[in-house]
Amino acid sequence: MAPVAADHYETLGVSREASQEDIKKAYRRLARELHPDVNPSADASERFKLVTHAYDVLSDPQQRRQYDLGGDQGMGGFGFGDIFETFFGAGAGGRTSGPRSRKERGQDALLRVEVDLDEVMFGTRRDLEVNTAVVCETCEGSCCAPGTSPVRCDICRGTGQVQRQVRSLLGTVMTSTPCGTCRGYGSVIPSPCPTCNAQGRVRASRVIPVDIPAGVDTGLRLQMPGQGEVGPAGGPNGDLFLEIKVRHHDVFSREGDDLLATLEVSMADAILGADATLSALDGEVAVEVRQGAQSGDVITVKDRGIQHLRGSGRGDLRIGIQVVTPQKLNSREAELIRQFKGSRRDAAPRFAQFQQGLFAKLRDRFVGF
Repeated sequence: MAPVAADHYETLGVSREASQEDIKKAYRRLARELHPDVNPSADASERFKLVTHAYDVLSDPQQRRQYDLGGDQGMGGFGFGDIFETFFGAGAGGRTSGPRSRKERGQDALLRVEVDLDEVMFGTRRDLEVNTAVVCETCEGSCCAPGTSPVRCDICRGTGQVQRQVRSLLGTVMTSTPCGTCRGYGSVIPSPCPTCNAQGRVRASRVIPVDIPAGVDTGLRLQMPGQGEVGPAGGPNGDLFLEIKVRHHDVFSREGDDLLATLEVSMADAILGADATLSALDGEVAVEVRQGAQSGDVITVKDRGIQHLRGSGRGDLRIGIQVVTPQKLNSREAELIRQFKGSRRDAAPRFAQFQQGLFAKLRDRFVGF
């Protein structure tokens, strides 16, 4: 445990009326006597820290004046913060009831995660390696070197606040501001942790297991409370946000929780009908192409889409038919087609009545594939 500092004047061996030159001479004399390079004893090392701190305070005219006034003590009067508190309630003027804590909440973190479409169907589990802030193992978040602890600030007497006289429209009033020596903490750290440099945390990689639920889509953010960075001085962790991106699939696309796919059907199968067994994202699926199928027709397979993100059940698998007309025929095939055409009394190509539904079907069917 670091010793609590005595009176700074006593530490330097000077009177309270000592000049700045007297204070400097006293510090130089004690420094030559107590410096670790000259006197390696532990007692001398601790005294040297107290002497150095006393000199830092008394050699600065503003800090010395505040120290002589006793910090918050001996400075009566109705402060500016008190005026705000009286008229507007506690905290209105930024006034605090005491020193602020070194422990603060850590920052939130955002991590982008790419998943495949088949992982989206039923959810997946990932082990994500992240570079983040973790508690320093050397000081365990205390910010102090092992075996030491913070000591009370002599300027603000542990309150974290100093008072100053300010002239205003209300006259001369006292204002409270954070102590510049301890930065409002009310204590100083004479022996900082050598590992984290008095931060209480260090950067490190850690693995976070993540359960990605079924039904997520690109742009969705998942919140993992308490999985973000640890705060200064071992403060509570922030949150981790996962932003999802679903990778493009060459065969299947998505519309809501429905899966969309294109099925190429030969002209003969479109005319006569056919049965097929296809490989979907979740296994094989049996599909029946009815006789006389047309391009743009949709076959719906119920409950073979993506599991709903919230609630039970799944979307559907919607398969759009595309009839493939052969581009080249041999002589025998061409003759058979001519015979087929001759046996039919189909009308010649002509404009038909405009069908808005047909174009809507084609647009909805193929946009996004």
